[in-house]
Amino acid sequence: QLQAFGGGLVQAGGSLRLSCAASGRTFSSYVMGWFRQAPGKEREFVAAISWSGSSTYYADSVKGRFTISRDNAKNTMYLQMNSLKPEDTAVYYCAQRVRKSVGYYYTGDYDYWGQGTLVTVSS
Repeated sequence: QLQAFGGGLVQAGGSLRLSCAASGRTFSSYVMGWFRQAPGKEREFVAAISWSGSSTYYADSVKGRFTISRDNAKNTMYLQMNSLKPEDTAVYYCAQRVRKSVGYYYTGDYDYWGQGTLVTVSS
C-alpha cells in the first residue's frame, strides 16, 4: 500500500515536499517513482529512484528544481519541489515497480499506485 501526502497550495517560486509512505512489501527492494496528472491531461512521469537511492531520473521539465530521495529505514520516498511554477499544478502520484524491468518513464512500468496528493501553484 502506498500513501502520498504533503500537497497543498503554494505561490509560484515556492517549495513543497511530498512524501510517499509504503507498507506491506519490502520497500527497499523496489524502484519508486513520482508521476503527476494535470486536469485534462494524461499522467506523466516526474521522477524515479532506484532501490538503493544511488540512481535518480527526472523529467526535463523538473530537472534542477525537483529532487527525489528515499529513506529505506522509514519506508518513505520524498519529492522536494523548489521554484514551483503554475504549470506544476497537478495531482501527484507515487508508484512502485515490483516486476523485473528496466523501465522508469511510463505508467506501465509500475505495478502499484498511491491515491495522489494535489499540488496547486498560484501565479
